[in-house]
Amino acid sequence: MHSLSHILREHGPLLVLDAASSTVQVGLLGDGEPRWACRQADAGAGLFQGLEDLGVDIDSVGAFAFCAGPGSILGVRSAAAAVRAWNVLSGRPTFAYLSLEVVARALADPDLSILCDARRGLWHRYTLAGGLERVAAASLSGPTATPEGFRHWEPLPAGTRTVPYDLGRLLGIPSVLEAPLLRPAAEPDAFLHQEPAYAEWVPQIHRAP
Repeated sequence: MHSLSHILREHGPLLVLDAASSTVQVGLLGDGEPRWACRQADAGAGLFQGLEDLGVDIDSVGAFAFCAGPGSILGVRSAAAAVRAWNVLSGRPTFAYLSLEVVARALADPDLSILCDARRGLWHRYTLAGGLERVAAASLSGPTATPEGFRHWEPLPAGTRTVPYDLGRLLGIPSVLEAPLLRPAAEPDAFLHQEPAYAEWVPQIHRAP
């Protein structure tokens, strides 16, 4: 795991792609002042609109970072697919981070659970002590918060507050900038709590009784 400050020193300029929330965020860091573009659009369009807004030349980018989730699976996979395509043309160091961890590191409250919907009565929860977990609503206790723009299908737990998910601000906070948030991602994809398991199917010829 690496800190953002380390990545910028070693590999900048860094292109950041985040489509985990309803606001698609694209940032270019380590090439003068950080520059960000935000779009309220579908991830497939918003990511490339953000690049156009910033005037980014992909060939000049030294490394990629993308949000691997939790959040919009379509958005996360759209960002990962874009990075994979660019790396086919010219491979560069690629790193993934977790949306909820960025918020937790910024707020720096050890008692606070940062939540987003995992569906089917489950929640993604990140705490500074326990990391990222998937828990049932009945297991939640203590103060909770959710990032702005993260969709939820289940009602939020009572008392949950909404906090900003503005990467241009969050990534500049020292507790985030110096935290080991970024893990190498040789094959960019969405974060999974566990790999899917598939039952083996044995074909059988149907015979009349």
